[in-house]
Amino acid sequence: MKKVLFITILLLSYQGFAQKPVNQRFNFHFQQTVVTQYQPGVNAAYSGPNSFSVKEEAQTSVTSTFFVGVRLGKNTEFYFNPELAGGSGLSRATGIAGFPNGETFRVGNPKPTVYVGRAYIRQYIPLSKETTMADDAPNQLRGVRPAKYLSFAIGKFSLADFFDGNSYSHDPRTQFLNWSLMNHGAWDYAANVRGYTQGIMIEFVSPAYAVRYAATQVPEEANGAKLEKQIGKALSHQIEVEKPFRTAKIRLLGYINKANMGNYKLAAQLPVPDITETRQYGRTKAGFGVNYEQQVTSDLGLFARYSYNDGRNETWAFTEIDRSASVGIALKGSKWKREEDTIGLAVVSNGISKDHRAYLNAGGLGFMVGDGKLRYGSEDIVEVYYRYYLHEDHFWISPDYQFILHPAYNKDRGPANVFGARVHVEF
Repeated sequence: MKKVLFITILLLSYQGFAQKPVNQRFNFHFQQTVVTQYQPGVNAAYSGPNSFSVKEEAQTSVTSTFFVGVRLGKNTEFYFNPELAGGSGLSRATGIAGFPNGETFRVGNPKPTVYVGRAYIRQYIPLSKETTMADDAPNQLRGVRPAKYLSFAIGKFSLADFFDGNSYSHDPRTQFLNWSLMNHGAWDYAANVRGYTQGIMIEFVSPAYAVRYAATQVPEEANGAKLEKQIGKALSHQIEVEKPFRTAKIRLLGYINKANMGNYKLAAQLPVPDITETRQYGRTKAGFGVNYEQQVTSDLGLFARYSYNDGRNETWAFTEIDRSASVGIALKGSKWKREEDTIGLAVVSNGISKDHRAYLNAGGLGFMVGDGKLRYGSEDIVEVYYRYYLHEDHFWISPDYQFILHPAYNKDRGPANVFGARVHVEF
């Protein structure tokens, strides 16, 4: 215990010393998030292997992340994030496409496990003499940055670190918990089972607009832990254009994944529908997303997203959504003298393609949904949370409620009610 206390004091002292120069040489941050959720069970005419549980249950997940940043040169930075994750999601993180806990991974073993989340180098190439100031933050060193630049990130990271950002709906550790609110629901973004990939991201940023592109590895198999090494046969590409306005931003994203995917139409025709029996290299999944945010007042923000993919071939990495629309608001607590508090409310509607529906209705399974058959309806979700600031040392607790109509697109099941509480600490 004394050793742990000594190391903590040393790191905090080191952090304080590092903040003295204008350009930080290094920084150190930490976060821990614990999410407990309860559901009283759902009504169901039938259930399958991947159905949301009809029985009452409660589950808890925990993640802890260390964020280490090092300035290797004037315009070169290195980031390293060891992470610990444990616990489980409700119903083994199955049975709902817009799953209610964004901190839960589809990992069968709930035992806390340590792994490397991120390890990447970022290189900036200045394109103007004008500068801005970057703040000290997780995976961001404080310092002078050109207002117009080209940057490269190479290594292991999450695509969500760079794409589909949104000030009001992006981070399940501090904002909405639902999977289809933290990113575009129909963006099957390349990642292993824990949400990370390897590759390169290239970004051009100017005050007028930004453009970013990434080429990254996909999993060897759907929802897999190992990344595909045959990048000539399997790779993910995405491009995003971001346009800022005075009080708003709009982001347009397009992507295409190539992998050893199965085909829903062929799988539905098998005597025993099994998507894995139809897998073949060269198949693709393509889609797009529109992301909008608007600062209405200093306290009130709103957002909206729409995303779509072709839905012909197997979902490979994120979740089983082929189209998604969401809208919501986030309101700070200044009006009731709670400036650090936030209340959020959002509505989501998720759907799947005709081929995807036919496969599930024939008894097929994905890695998240599959009730044995299907009476299709859009999966509609309402989420509300209140983020309550407890202590000056960055400690919050957030009660959360989610109502899910037609879980896994099935009118014969649900609705589901998920009650939760999130505890988050950061420094």
